[in-house]
Amino acid sequence: MQIKDRVEIETEIWKEAEELSGSEGWDFKQYVLGILFYRFISENLAHYINVNQQGAGQKDFDYTKFEDEKAILARTETIAEKGFFIPPSELFSNIAINAKSNPSLNETLSRIFKNIDASALGASSESAFKGLFDEIDLNSSKLGETVAEKNARLTSLIKSISDWDLGNFQDGTIYLYGDTYEHLINMFASTAGKKGGDFFTPSAVSDLLARITLIGKTKIRKVYDPACGSGSLLLKFASVLGADKVTNGFFGQDENQTFYNLCRFNMVLHNISYEQFSIVQGDTLINPRHWNDQPFDAIVSNPRFSKEWKGSDDPLLINDPRFSPAGVLAPKSKHDMAFIMHTVNWLSTDGVAALAQHPGVMYRGGTELSIRKYLIENNYVDAVIQLPPNLFFGVTLAPYILVLKKSRKVSDVLFINAEREFIRSGSKNKLSPENISRILKWLSNREDIDYCAKVVSSEVIKLNKFNMSVSTYIQAEDTRETVNIDLLNKAISKIVYDQNELRSSIEVFIDNFEGNFK
Repeated sequence: MQIKDRVEIETEIWKEAEELSGSEGWDFKQYVLGILFYRFISENLAHYINVNQQGAGQKDFDYTKFEDEKAILARTETIAEKGFFIPPSELFSNIAINAKSNPSLNETLSRIFKNIDASALGASSESAFKGLFDEIDLNSSKLGETVAEKNARLTSLIKSISDWDLGNFQDGTIYLYGDTYEHLINMFASTAGKKGGDFFTPSAVSDLLARITLIGKTKIRKVYDPACGSGSLLLKFASVLGADKVTNGFFGQDENQTFYNLCRFNMVLHNISYEQFSIVQGDTLINPRHWNDQPFDAIVSNPRFSKEWKGSDDPLLINDPRFSPAGVLAPKSKHDMAFIMHTVNWLSTDGVAALAQHPGVMYRGGTELSIRKYLIENNYVDAVIQLPPNLFFGVTLAPYILVLKKSRKVSDVLFINAEREFIRSGSKNKLSPENISRILKWLSNREDIDYCAKVVSSEVIKLNKFNMSVSTYIQAEDTRETVNIDLLNKAISKIVYDQNELRSSIEVFIDNFEGNFK
């Protein structure tokens, strides 16, 4: 499929999704994304069973037309392989055929979603599927006031998603499901303002963060995002390297139930097996859930900027091994430094972390200054990159990327000013592939470049009271036009001379004109 065709299809899909969402917009996203997920896992399961049965000699076998009673006989085996089970009568395609004539469509879908959830209970896939459909309330007034209105809207949604050209498993184009999901959550995020920025990092920024941690690597063991949102950052490793090159899995945590479910949807839709990911819900700073899985070889994250947290209100936190090495806690009003300390503690010896950060993290005083001092003196800061403004949804400031490493052979810090590395895309700025390539080149070469990059010793940073703002070390290029004063003065003199000549000519003309009438 040509890229142009794919863009056109995605545009049409978003147009339909917008129409289906109506005035609810952002709040309707779980229905669009949830039904899309339901279609994917239905087709995924049917394809898996068809391949097995056809390979065993039943050339015309079609699971969508199989009897439920017979299908259930292989239920345990299917769950062990796929992580879930759906009987033929409850597959998306069969529900779609009869949706318009089903007077209890909302109840039918609600039952099916509960059955999918229940199929994983007690299995090794339970954590991947448990509660996955909880936020899809099929009795909500968002769908309509009456049952008939709810079902009419659900019918329209199912018909639209059924008609979407999303590739198939037979010809290997299932990646289009993942692409479409990413496109939809990107568009939902772009229309939701700041709320959208809380769960989705723009694709180009995600790409840059992942590539920073992969410089010089062709595979990696474990990747982690402590504030994973929809999972777009984690999945960049699958698109850059290939999912099989992330050998020990994808790990993430988010305290928001909606984002937690969106991330699990995203993993499955990108054909990441339930055995390859561990996405959990909870407050990472207070109740981290991956103690037994750390350390991680790549940590990427875009935590919400400067959000309040418990901090010193919890006297036990200062003894937490993630925070205690600095001797102080991040201020209660701003959790940014707490995420940085958490990341340093859970980073493997040869690992790399790339975190999107509020610019204030680099210069604010108080305990944040003390934590910067700890990071510099322990040689954890590898690079500080200033990005262009207006990249993120609902945020116009110019964010930073903080690059952290534990085993560094040098004790200096590379500062990069990438504030002008962007292209305009609608009302936002965007990193182009060329912009990303230049930033990565500067990071790899680690050389001084006027106005763009500067290698600074830890001693100089200490003299600057551990200020890590890029503007402290890199002079901004003066893009104003240079004016030659001598040439300007000559030009002004010429203008004055010409004006005097013109004035004299006018006076002579007036004198001659008046003389003709005397």
